[in-house]
Amino acid sequence: MEKRALLNILESILDEVKTAILATVDAEGRPSMRWVSPAVVRGRAGALYMVTSAKSKKVQHLKSNPQVQWLFQTRTLDRIITVDGRVNVVDNPSIRAEVLEVVGPRLRPFWKINMEERDLLVLETIIEVATYYVPMKGVMEELKF
Repeated sequence: MEKRALLNILESILDEVKTAILATVDAEGRPSMRWVSPAVVRGRAGALYMVTSAKSKKVQHLKSNPQVQWLFQTRTLDRIITVDGRVNVVDNPSIRAEVLEVVGPRLRPFWKINMEERDLLVLETIIEVATYYVPMKGVMEELKF
């Protein structure tokens, strides 16, 4: 499978379910997972984006360890993708606006906790490895980016 094909599958899963699980590791080596609303931004292939509060625990985790893992899955679990990557914490109004345009409609629960848009940062995950699973067909394919 080519990288572009895998990214298209990832985007189709994200279009369907609108959420994913993000795992980070804190300074003491303890993992944390949480549901988030990521986005694929057109023209920025090979990266995943999300917004978060500058005050969030995940930002603190990323300062000590920028490596993350993502889990994307369909509701029926017939297609699953894990992504390993490295996160850049981005504080850029232009990129924030670009990401919010894509992901904004999915953020209703997020806004109940994080009221100030000016406190938002963008987490840009540069994809290093992605693994595609089709469990019922016994398919597992890993791609290095």
